[in-house]
Amino acid sequence: MSFWTFLQQNWAEMLTLVREHLILVLVSTSIAVVIGIPTGILLTRKEALRNPVLGIANVMQTIPSLALFGFLIPLPFIGGIGARTAIVALVLYALLPIIRNTVTGILGVDRNVREAAVAMGMTDQQILWQVEMPLAMSVILTGVRVAMVICVGVATIASAVGAGGLGVYIFRGLRDVGNTNLLLAGALPAALMALTADFSLGLLEQRFSVEAKTQRKQASIVNKIVLAVIALVLVGGAYGTWRAARSRTQSIAGAARATVGSKDFTESVLLAEIVTQMLEARGVTVERQFELGGNLPHDALVAGRIDLYPEYTGTAFTAILRHPPVTDPRAVYEQVKREYAEKFNVDVGPPLGFENTFAILVRGKDARRLKLKTISDAVPHARGWRAGFGQDFMSRADGYPGFSKAYGLKFAEQPREMDLSLTYIALASNKVDLIAGNSTEGRIAAMDLVQLEDDRRYFPPYEAVYLVRRESLVRLPVLGEVLAKLAGAITTEEMRQLNYEVDANRRGPAEVVREWIKRKGF
Repeated sequence: MSFWTFLQQNWAEMLTLVREHLILVLVSTSIAVVIGIPTGILLTRKEALRNPVLGIANVMQTIPSLALFGFLIPLPFIGGIGARTAIVALVLYALLPIIRNTVTGILGVDRNVREAAVAMGMTDQQILWQVEMPLAMSVILTGVRVAMVICVGVATIASAVGAGGLGVYIFRGLRDVGNTNLLLAGALPAALMALTADFSLGLLEQRFSVEAKTQRKQASIVNKIVLAVIALVLVGGAYGTWRAARSRTQSIAGAARATVGSKDFTESVLLAEIVTQMLEARGVTVERQFELGGNLPHDALVAGRIDLYPEYTGTAFTAILRHPPVTDPRAVYEQVKREYAEKFNVDVGPPLGFENTFAILVRGKDARRLKLKTISDAVPHARGWRAGFGQDFMSRADGYPGFSKAYGLKFAEQPREMDLSLTYIALASNKVDLIAGNSTEGRIAAMDLVQLEDDRRYFPPYEAVYLVRRESLVRLPVLGEVLAKLAGAITTEEMRQLNYEVDANRRGPAEVVREWIKRKGF
C-alpha cells in the first residue's frame, strides 16, 4: 500500500505515538533544564566541582541507551518499565549540553562588564540575575536546543522499554521486511519534531542575542506564537495522559491485574499476546509491555516490573544461567526450572509444544545450486562467503564462537554483527550469504530461504515456555490455569504460520492471535 493509504488507515495510532514521543521529549527536557541550569550556575561559583561534575555528565552520554535502560530497570522508584525509565534516561542524556553551555555562557561574560557591575555596588546575586544571566541566555538556550534534539532522537529507542513513542513503528519496520511505510511513519515525524524543536528554540535564542536586539520587536510575535504552541502541546499531552491514566485506574479498580512482557521480535509478541488475550477472557486486566529489547524482559521480571514473558529453555540455560550448551531437552528444562526457582523466585511453565532453535539459513537458490542440506555441506563454500549474525548469536555461549569451532567454519571476512531483523534482509538482498535466524521465523518461506540441518547437534534445545513470577501465581491463580491449558498446544508448523501471517501478510498480532485462540477452542 502507499504511504498515504497507510496514514489513512493508521492515523489514530500514529497520533498516539506522536503524543507519547512529544511528552517524553518535553517532560525530560524540562526536568533537565530545571536541574541543569542551577547546576551550571553552581559550577561557575564552585570551581572545584566543575571538572568532576562535567566529567560525570560526559560519561553519562557515552553509555549506550539500551545499556542505560538495563541499568535503570531494577532500580526502585526511578526504574521499571515504561515512560518513567525512558524519561530518567533522557534527562541524563540532556544534562551535559545544558550544564556545559550554562557554565560557558556565564564565564564568557566580559570581565569589564562584571567589574563595572561590582563598581556600581551590585551584589553577587544581582550581578548573576541582572547582568550575567541576560548576557549568557543565548548560549544557555543553545544548550537547551541541543538537548531537545538529542532527546527527540534517543526517545525513538524508548519503545524498547515499553515507553511507546515513534520508535514503535521503527522497530516494527525493521522486523517487517519491505514495509517501508512503518519506517517512514516512525522516522519522518521524529525528524520533523527535531527540526521544529531546533527552529523554534533558535528563534527564542535570537531574542536574547545581543546582535538581534534591534529585531526583538518583530521576532517577539513569532516567539510568543511558538511558545504558545509548545505550551499547548505540553499541557494538552499532560492532560490527555492524566485522563487516560485516570480512566484506566477507574476501569481496573478492584479487578485482577497482570503485566505481560515480550521480547522485540514477532514470535515473542505473538506468544505474549496469546496469554494476554486468554487472561483478558477470564476477567484479568492486562498491561502489555511488549517489544522489550535485549535482556530487559528478564531484568523486568526479576525486578517485579512484569509478571511473565515468553522465553526459550536454551536461552535461559546458556545466556542467563551461563551454562555450556547441553543437547538433552529434559535435562535443560529441569535444570532451568530448578535454578530459576532458587535464584529468581520464578516458575518455568510447561513447554508450549515447539522449539525455536537457531536456524542457519542460506538463500534457496544457493542451496539448490550447491545441493546444500546440512551445515557441514556449506563448510567448503564458506571461505568465499560473507556472514551476518545478530548481536545475541555473536555474544552468547551457544553462539558464533562455539558454532564456528564445532564446524570449522571460516568466512571470507569477519561476520557482520547487526540487528537480527536486518540479517534476513541482508541475506535476501545478497549482502551476506549465511545468517543465523530463528527456526520458526515466518520470513524463511516468504523470502525463499533454506534452513541447513545442524548435523553435528551443536545447538541446545530451545523449547518455548512462559516464565512467571511465583508471587504472581499466588496472587492470580488463573495464571497457572492458562499456562496449563497452553502446555503442548502450539506446534512448530502453527508457530511458523502465525509468524508468517504477521511478517509476510502484515496482519496485526492481536487479530492473528484472536483467530488462533478461536480455532483452538481456548
